[in-house]
Amino acid sequence: MTFPFGQTRTRVAARHALLAPDGHVKSNLPGVTCAASVVLINPAMGANFSQLLITFEAEGRMDSAASAIETAGYLEAGEASLMVGREKKTCSAGGFFFAPAGEVWSMVALQANTRVTLFQKRFVPLPGGTIPAPLIGQAADVPGQAFLGDPDARLQVLLPDLPGFDLAMNVFTYQPGATLPFVETHVMEHGLLMLSGQGVYRLEDSWYPVTAGDVIWMAPYCPQWFVAMGKQPASYLYYKDVNRSAL
Repeated sequence: MTFPFGQTRTRVAARHALLAPDGHVKSNLPGVTCAASVVLINPAMGANFSQLLITFEAEGRMDSAASAIETAGYLEAGEASLMVGREKKTCSAGGFFFAPAGEVWSMVALQANTRVTLFQKRFVPLPGGTIPAPLIGQAADVPGQAFLGDPDARLQVLLPDLPGFDLAMNVFTYQPGATLPFVETHVMEHGLLMLSGQGVYRLEDSWYPVTAGDVIWMAPYCPQWFVAMGKQPASYLYYKDVNRSAL
């Protein structure tokens, strides 16, 4: 969809942002070949993490050296060969992975237009704690849980809910008309990708129609609420920081 005369649905505020696909601009990123890379969220915006969209040509690839940065990724479309440390698997749409800090990882697209969303942050270790292990899986194998008892709002927790992890990556699916049960206001920061369907997202005192492909940034303590609208379920992927001291 194009918007003539300088119009766009994109809005960037001090503590939240809606980034519509019509405003995407490609970047050249180290270690990424034969692919279009878009930096959607990063510290230049005021965030404490980055969210990237990588769309590969056939046999395009991304290689990451060992560093203090950890990565969680979700394959939106296509097929790719993933290697994280000693773990290696072929994943289709709905595949996901976690590459802990200090691990080498790579992704090779097996189809043109293979598309992946990546969340990256600097790992914060627990005193005396261990670094989480690499993980590769498929969202279809992760059961959905009724959120706060509502069977029409189901949450898939993709990464283990363990103290060693300082980030979470989840998929939230709503039946038409389902909502978050209250306006959430919390310390966790979010990066979000609409995977399917449509709805309305409240961010602070603004209300935004959203649809598949839209990206949202929510700073800590940004009031937030969502309702799924239309005739199809709405689903989104989201990141949050977890399990670390409040000070």
